Amino acid sequence: MSAGPRDFWLRCWGTRGSLPAPRPTTNVYGGNTPCLEIRAGGVVYIFDAGSGIRALGAALQKEFGTVSANIFFTHYHWDHIHGFPFFSPAYSPGNRFTIFGEPRGSRGVREILAGQMAMPYFPVPIEAMRAQVEFCDVGPGARLQVGPAVILAEALNHPGRALSYRVEYGGRAIVYATDNEHGAEANERLIRHAQGADILVYDAAYTDAEWKALRKGWGHSTWQEAVLVARKAKVRKLLLFHHEPARDDRALAAIERRARRKFRGAAAAREGRIYRP
Repeated sequence: MSAGPRDFWLRCWGTRGSLPAPRPTTNVYGGNTPCLEIRAGGVVYIFDAGSGIRALGAALQKEFGTVSANIFFTHYHWDHIHGFPFFSPAYSPGNRFTIFGEPRGSRGVREILAGQMAMPYFPVPIEAMRAQVEFCDVGPGARLQVGPAVILAEALNHPGRALSYRVEYGGRAIVYATDNEHGAEANERLIRHAQGADILVYDAAYTDAEWKALRKGWGHSTWQEAVLVARKAKVRKLLLFHHEPARDDRALAAIERRARRKFRGAAAAREGRIYRP
């Protein structure tokens, strides 16, 4: 039996950028920081550990009891790692995780994550995590066979570096490319990486006007550039991601409508929603 869309899907557990922004006016699109869950052939892949990973951890424990998953970090800015100490399955013996991330100088992913769990930042050290954990370095150009899926990593344009990931399974592809500032070289690299993908998750923190007025050099892109990349890469669906924390549901809905007029498959990513290729 060939793999189909029911074997391969994406769920957003955190869609907000920079810092959590939970309030009544963000309930539709979500207030948690970046965390995606992808399932391919029943295997769990987690991308980034923003505040959304706490609820994901609880859901996985309820579903499986004994949890096994692969966790990929795009980079180590606070909003992508600050949920990791609250990922409860990591504290339970018998659970198993493989964690991938790009080294920073002489520090690998384990040392980097341990840094935020050291005093005076956090009272519980990484050694308290009793699950079986393997840490693996990954960098731009990597091609990994992880379970039934192939994972390809590529460089993004972001201060301090970041990675995008392309997940291929059963002839379909999902690309996660958050925290990317657009520009000629950055766009061309991402267009190649996302070519023909079924779903592209893209950093659309700002509007063109906001970016030009104040936010150049901050490492993020716009919904207008997201549409441009999606068209050139010939993707089927575009999920606008890394929502600006000050932007409420009404403003995001307006951006979603404008993006959809320019690219029919566009939508603003919603926390808790499942998207299928």
